[in-house]
Amino acid sequence: MSKITGFDIHDLRFPTSLSGDGSDAMNTECDYSSAYIILKTDSNLRGYGMTFTIGRGNDIVCSAMEQVAKKLVNKSTEDLFSDMGAAWSWLTADPQLRWIGPEKGVIALAIASVLNALWDMFARSRGKPLWKLVTDFTPEEFVKCTALRYCTDAVTKDEALEILRASEATKRERVEKVKKEGYPAYTTSVGWAGYDDEKVVRLTKEAIDQGFNHFKVKVGISVEDDSRRLGLVRSVIDDPANFKNRKSEPSAASLEGKKAGPTGCVLMMDANQVWDVDQAIEWSKKLAKYNLWFIEEPTAPDDILGHAKIRQGLKGHMGVATGEHAHNRMTFKQLLQAQAIDVCQIDSCRVASVNEILAILLMAKKYGVVVCPHAGGVGLCELVLHLSLIDYIAVSGSMERNVLEYVDHLHEHFVYPVSINANGRYNVPSHDQEGYSIQMHEDAIKTYEFPNGSYWSRPEAKELHKSSFV
Repeated sequence: MSKITGFDIHDLRFPTSLSGDGSDAMNTECDYSSAYIILKTDSNLRGYGMTFTIGRGNDIVCSAMEQVAKKLVNKSTEDLFSDMGAAWSWLTADPQLRWIGPEKGVIALAIASVLNALWDMFARSRGKPLWKLVTDFTPEEFVKCTALRYCTDAVTKDEALEILRASEATKRERVEKVKKEGYPAYTTSVGWAGYDDEKVVRLTKEAIDQGFNHFKVKVGISVEDDSRRLGLVRSVIDDPANFKNRKSEPSAASLEGKKAGPTGCVLMMDANQVWDVDQAIEWSKKLAKYNLWFIEEPTAPDDILGHAKIRQGLKGHMGVATGEHAHNRMTFKQLLQAQAIDVCQIDSCRVASVNEILAILLMAKKYGVVVCPHAGGVGLCELVLHLSLIDYIAVSGSMERNVLEYVDHLHEHFVYPVSINANGRYNVPSHDQEGYSIQMHEDAIKTYEFPNGSYWSRPEAKELHKSSFV
């Protein structure tokens, strides 16, 4: 029986600010970063985990991770794996660490990273990718792992079991279907705020050739700029001449309610929290002529009633999506109860790992809201694909209207990177030692660890990234 003997924590920062990757109206200068942990045991078993930031502050998260990870040292892995719900409760309930949250902010990010590593270790120990580990659970085992505390007014344990039992008999069919077809994806890589018009057009055409038919553009700089960029993308994706090499046509069910254009392409926009509530309604209406499925993060992520007002104000124009900055399952509970969103955007690193995600998936299923996760960041595509597969196979039972975000950045640094098939869909992770797919190559750690990795220790790095060295 293995025992956890220690851990290594790495502050990894990738210089995406130089290319404009990840840029938007709120976050104008992003160096995609990973607060990365390796859990070690007295055997060959390891667990790899991370949370995501965009540069400065990554070191603060790493410091908090150390406080959390210390609690796991000398613990039996099998004792932890036997009740991952209890492990989650124990790590999140430390009274002194909880005080600096509770269940939000830096401490939640730290717990997410450490628990992501523990879930990765659990999956590896069973020779399964994480999605397979969880979807093989019985309904009772699934609920035992789920963080339902504070959410039983939205979904009770009995309701959760009912949801899971309803899909139990047909799980195998869905596994075979998604392995054959892939999981639906959309691209954000065409529309970062820092890209010029020529690059936006070129990347949109390339994405079409890759099989994508859902596209997202960053907005919120000015109405004029937003209108021009949305118009550019819409003109490209609505032009049949750009689809001569299309492998397959999107189904009618996958486009339902999404304001798709004549070629079956869907357009969305993302404001990254820059607007006040009334401003979000007014600004979005001015852009509605581009036939948009949704506006993402139109205002402050904690403003439940603000999102509800925006959704009501935009009825008939577009839907509302949010979640990547929702602190915890309680925020999602309120968004769902207030009928404030049309699209639920879970994030693998913002809330406290898989246990909390399972609760959100169950609530979204009960309230009939489609789950389309956030994955715009280093490692997020690798992580969140597992969560979308869990949702489809074990919870919602559908992937018709779901799309998982895809960004084409930094996958080369992972041992088990995600990949996209010819129809613009994610391939299903299959390696028996893949776990949660977040193990990085040693060279990536040596190169991009801050501040002493080979990239950051160069004198020119301090000139190129002055804000990182403040």
